[in-house]
Amino acid sequence: MIDAPRVCVQVQSIYIEAQSSPDEERYVFAYTITIRNLGRHSVQLRGRHWLITNANGRQTEVHGEGVVGAQPVIDPGSEFQYTSGAILETPLGTMEGHYLMTDHQGESFHVEIPVFRLAIPSLIH
Repeated sequence: MIDAPRVCVQVQSIYIEAQSSPDEERYVFAYTITIRNLGRHSVQLRGRHWLITNANGRQTEVHGEGVVGAQPVIDPGSEFQYTSGAILETPLGTMEGHYLMTDHQGESFHVEIPVFRLAIPSLIH
């Protein structure tokens, strides 16, 4: 039996008030993602797929190679962290998706990115 890669994804998001303009329906959010390799072999992040949904239900899909210009190799027991951003037309939205990764033998697999909320602080109770 093959030992499947074990990768954990954690996300934290914040509202960037200084770059936002609610009067123009522009809400800027930053999110920091930590990807931990809990397996016994190195893995490489090759691509990403995002589904971004605003409060009106409008969805945007984003596909791309790597993250923030990199396709990092994550060694066993280590992590890779990066910060990126999203701009919504509403003060509330969600993001979810998956990473395309390869294991130490070059086999591709997906790592799900759980749904997380983008919200201005006054909307969170």
